[in-house]
Amino acid sequence: MKRPIVWKRLLRRCAALFLATLAVWLLLLCGGASGALRSLGESGGFVATALAAELGKAPEEDGPLSLLDGWDRLAVGQSLLLTGSQGAVAEYLSRTEDPQLPAGQPAEDHDDMGEEPQVTAAPSDIVARTLIPTSPQGYDVAGGLYLYNRTGESVDLAGAAGAAVNITLPAEGPQILIIHTHATEAYTPDGTDVYTPSDQSRTLEEEDNMLRVGDEMERVFTEMGLRVVHDRTLHDYPQYNQAYTRSAQTVKDYLAQYPSIKIVLDVHRDALVGEDGTVYKAVTRIDGVDTAQVMLVVGHGQNGSNPHWMENLTLACKLQTGMNTLYPTLARPMTFRASSYNQELSTGSLLVEVGTHGNTLQEALAGARLFARAAGQVLLGLAE
Repeated sequence: MKRPIVWKRLLRRCAALFLATLAVWLLLLCGGASGALRSLGESGGFVATALAAELGKAPEEDGPLSLLDGWDRLAVGQSLLLTGSQGAVAEYLSRTEDPQLPAGQPAEDHDDMGEEPQVTAAPSDIVARTLIPTSPQGYDVAGGLYLYNRTGESVDLAGAAGAAVNITLPAEGPQILIIHTHATEAYTPDGTDVYTPSDQSRTLEEEDNMLRVGDEMERVFTEMGLRVVHDRTLHDYPQYNQAYTRSAQTVKDYLAQYPSIKIVLDVHRDALVGEDGTVYKAVTRIDGVDTAQVMLVVGHGQNGSNPHWMENLTLACKLQTGMNTLYPTLARPMTFRASSYNQELSTGSLLVEVGTHGNTLQEALAGARLFARAAGQVLLGLAE
C-alpha cells in the first residue's frame, strides 16, 4: 500500500531536481559560470533557502523571495521546492538588517567640527548586527564590492576596482604608518576589559584604546614581513577638536623622515546608534570567534581638496577584495565621505574603522588581526 506513495515522492523529487538543474543551466547560459557560481557561493539568502527546501512550505506572494534579486531570485524561482522555505530567507535578512539602521551604513563623519556624539549602553542592551548589503539599493556596486557614497561625486567603482595600485613598497625602511587621529576611542567595557574612562567610550589606558588595536595590526604585519611604524600620539587629548589638524602634521613629519612609507592607515572605531537610541555593534563570527567588522573609508575632500581619492579608492577596493576572499563577512561596505581625513597627503592613505563603540575590545582585536592578515597579503604583492 505504501509503494505508490514512495513512487510519487520519488517523482516529485526528480522533478524538483530537474527544475533546479534547469535553473543552473539557465544561469550559465545567460550570465556565464562566474555569475552563477557567485550567486550560489556567496549569497547567504540563497544558501539558507536551499538548505531549508525540504520544509516544503507553500510560497507566499509577498514572502521574502520578493527581497531576493538577480541570480538568486531566478534560481530560487525556478523550483517550487526551493521557494518553499520562505522562512529561511526571512530569518537570514532579519540577522543582517534593522529598519532603523540600514545594513552597512556608518555613523556620522569623524571630523574637526566638534565632539563625536556618544550614547552608551550596558553590554546586555547592545544589539549585534552583521552589517552586509542585502540589495544594491543605496550603493555603488561593482564585482561584488559595495560603496556607500556620501559625496556628490560620481564614482566609477568598476574602474577603481580594475585599476592597478601604483604603489611599490621599498625593500628597505618602514613601509606602513599606523596612526590614530582619535587614539582614545574605546569599546564597551565587558568581562576583563574594563577601563577607566576619560570620556564616554574613550580612555587614556593604552591597553584598552585604539593604540591596542594598532598594536595588534602592527604585530600581524610584522610577522608577515612588512615593516611598520606605529605612532602613539594622542591627537584627540586633551582637546578633541582639531584632532585631524594635529594628526596631519604627524603624518607629514613621518613622510619627511621616512620617504619609504607608502601606506598610511588611520585606525579608528565607529559608533552606531539607532533613531531610538539603541546601541549597535558590528560583529560577525569567523572560525568560532566573535569578530568586529571592519570598514574602509575613503575621503574625497571638500571642493576636491584630495587629488588622490581615486587612487586611494583603488587601494581600498584591493583590500576589500582581500577581506571578502579570506573572510567573507569581515568587511562592511566601503564608505566614500566628503571629508579628506588627511588622505591628500599620500596615495596610499585610508581610514580603517575596526568595529563600533558597542563592540568589545576582544571582538575588535579579532577584527584587527583578520584585517591585517588580509591586507598584508595584498600589500606583500606590492613589495619590491
